[in-house]
Amino acid sequence: MQFNVKSIEELAGIAKQILSLANKERIFVFYGEMGAGKTTLINKICGELGVTEQTSSPTFSIVNEYKGKIENIYHFDFYRIKNENEAFDLGYEDYFYSGCYCMIEWPEKIPNLIPDHYVQIKISVLGNTERLIDVAVVS
Repeated sequence: MQFNVKSIEELAGIAKQILSLANKERIFVFYGEMGAGKTTLINKICGELGVTEQTSSPTFSIVNEYKGKIENIYHFDFYRIKNENEAFDLGYEDYFYSGCYCMIEWPEKIPNLIPDHYVQIKISVLGNTERLIDVAVVS
């Protein structure tokens, strides 16, 4: 499914549609260049899942935990890791296979560690505020 987004105000509705499309999938991988809006979209998805606290990119901590309406949500930013061993050191398996939602930025840094089933979200910058968001459920 594709979404042509012209403004940030549209993202809450798109987040709801992404969650509906995801159905039971809990792993979400986000691709896009720096500044494309991955964290902004994750913020909106977390809001739809009942997170009331402010979300932010875990660039330095690598993972942030948020309290959703029903369960915890884990937000990863693997931009700063040098190799997949650093994800092993973090204990990524405990998060990815917990059954909780996992939002993963920069999954291309850990390609061999992504579970077999996930929601893939690719964000392309079309203009100053315009984005193309491609969403696919991979299984």
